[in-house]
Formats: sequence, structure tokens, C-alpha cells
Amino acid sequence: MKNLIVLLLTLTLSACATLEKPPAVPIPAPAAPPQAALAAPPLQPVGWEAVSGWPDEDMSAAWDGFIRGCNALRSQPAWQAACAASAAVPASNGAAQREFFEQHFTPYQAANPDGTADGLITGYYEPLLHGSRTPSKRFRYPLYGVPDDLLTVDLSSAYPELKNLRLRGRIEGRRVVPYYNRADIDNGAAPLKGKELYWVDDAVELFFLQIQGSGKIALPGGETVHVGYADQNGLPYRSIGKALVDRGELPLEKASMQGIKDWGKRNPAKLPELLDLNASYVFFRDLPNDLAGPLGALGVPLTAERSIAVDSRYIPLGAPVFLATTWPNSTKPLSRLMLAQDTGGAIRGPVRADFFWGFGQEAGKQAGSMKQSGKMWVLLPKGYNYTPPQIAPARANQGAGCSCNGG
Repeated sequence: MKNLIVLLLTLTLSACATLEKPPAVPIPAPAAPPQAALAAPPLQPVGWEAVSGWPDEDMSAAWDGFIRGCNALRSQPAWQAACAASAAVPASNGAAQREFFEQHFTPYQAANPDGTADGLITGYYEPLLHGSRTPSKRFRYPLYGVPDDLLTVDLSSAYPELKNLRLRGRIEGRRVVPYYNRADIDNGAAPLKGKELYWVDDAVELFFLQIQGSGKIALPGGETVHVGYADQNGLPYRSIGKALVDRGELPLEKASMQGIKDWGKRNPAKLPELLDLNASYVFFRDLPNDLAGPLGALGVPLTAERSIAVDSRYIPLGAPVFLATTWPNSTKPLSRLMLAQDTGGAIRGPVRADFFWGFGQEAGKQAGSMKQSGKMWVLLPKGYNYTPPQIAPARANQGAGCSCNGG
């Protein structure tokens, strides 16, 4: 069985060259499971007095989002008592809400494998693009729905240790091989004709829509449509901002979303090759226009400035998370109750979060410049049986969450 696991992981992580030259011999499985390397539990129970900023927080702005999350969690026994008790708590009474959490939840501080408590907090948002339902000279970059030949391989029913692993691929002869990469898709190699949902007018904006995971498209005539993440090709994410820094084309302090967009305007001939460095590709679906926010991985609308994307291998989706960080490009404290309602391709680790800023230009400014240090306390219902996860080397599932700050 170990050889099977290794083969599947190799399928997910391999580059295109692997399709032509598969390994001649099996790669030995690791001698010890990955979790054996953890020096500290990812979540450590603490008292409420250890949650920095907890007594001063007004919970009411997060309450509606918490209730929406409860509606998605009621079928889980661990959440039933707390969610039932929340019905008696006034929606606008922050003090009563704090008392509710203190009575029904236990705080756990998120910790890195080395025992440290500081992690990276980035931001994401919903952009507005300009597009059309039909292609034209202006609107020539397609936004695709899920391909018919995209496979999702899920072996968790037979091998529970693979429950956090979802592989994407396609059939080639009698083999399952990795799905087409970004360059293949952009060059027409993938069978996507007829899967175009919309065409937009800017390749860079489309790239960042994929990174953000959801957004809106303004159509000719005044209509605006809402699109969200549906699936992805399963190939690993690579930061193009980091690539520009490594090449010496952008200083680190300018490797933000806006900095990358500005670079693209100055270097249009180099842009396609840069975008192709990120082999990961996101496919979309139409969302109802009356949603309160984009749908996250939990299946509920996200709340601006109160929802975060997390690594669900460590932090259960739906859990309230008290976040202590700073405002973007600032040392001003930003401490508030957040809701773990989403995931993202580059959100990995127990002390790692992507802060959802909402929709529009101002939200984009905040999200594009947010790269702060922060601490996280996860609130779990009393009696919740938290078990440190068995971590697979890679993960392909994603919600609306940003793949990475700055591309």
C-alpha cells in the first residue's frame, strides 16, 4: 500500500516532463509518518486569559457569520450543543456573545511544529472584472467552467490516512496522469471548447481572479454576475511574485498584487511566460447574485473582515478563531474574532490565515498589501475530540480563498 500512496503523490506533484518519463523504480516510502516530525501539537488548550485582546473584542460583527456556519455544522455531533445554545443569544449583544463562547468553547492556541506561535497572515478579496458572454477583440480571455475530462481521485474510503488528499488528473490510454497545466490550457491543448463561461478583457486580472477564488464580472449593458471557485487542475501553486523577486525584476517590498500588475503593464511581452510559471489553474461556476458574500469551503457566504481561509488539516472548518495581528503595512493592532470558513491552495500550516476583506477596490488595496505576522486561538466546542492530523505532503482542495498574497 505504501507504494500506491507514493505513486499517487508523485502523480500530484510531478511536472509535465513526468508524463513522458515516469519513474523506472518505486520511490521508497518515508521511514516514519510525517506527523512524527512535529515537535509541538498544532493546537494547544489554554485559558481565556491567554487569548490576547479577548476581553476587549465586540463579537457582534462576527455573530451572523457564526450562525451561518452553525447551520452548516449542525449535523456534526460535536457542534450540536453549542449551536443549539447560540439561538438564545441576542445578535447585537457582544457581552452575551463573549459569555456564550466562554461557557461553550475551549480556546486552543495554534502553534508551529517548532512550538512558536507566530505565523503569516495574508489577505484576499473579491475583484471586479469586465467581461462578456461572447468573445470579441476586447473580450478575448476565457474564464472556464469545470472540464468534462477532469478526474478527482479520492481513496479515503479505502485508505483513511489519505482523507486529506484529493488528486486531480485525466485519463491517457490506461493511465491516470496529471491534468493539463496553465500553459497547456492557455495554448488550447486541453479540451475546453464549449466550457467558456465568460470572456474578460485582461489576462492579469483573470489570473488574480483565480488566485482570489471568486469575484464579479461587469457585462455590457450594466449586468453584473457573480462567479466562484468550482475546481482546479490539481497542480502545485507557484508564486509569480517570488519569481520576479528571485529574478531581480521586483524588489521584495513591491512584490504585491499591485506591484505585479504594474510590472505586467511595463513588460507585456514577458507576461505570458511569467503567468505560466504558476501551473495551477482554477475553474469557475456561476453563483447567485443575491449571496451575502462568496461561498467558502464550508459552503456558506463569507463575511467581509470576519471570515478567514485556513489549513483545514489543522483547524476545523467552521471554528471561530481569535486573530491577533496588525493592519496591512502597519503596526496598528488588528485583533478580532474571525470564522474559519474557507481554504486556499497556499494556506498551509496551523498558524496561517488568509483574511477576507470583502468586495471592491478598497478591499483589494488592503488584501494586496497584507502580509503580517499574527497569532491565532481556535475556539472548539467543549468536549470536541481534536486529534492532530496525519499530514499528506500536498493538498489540492481549495475554496474561495486566495492562493497567496501577491500572486
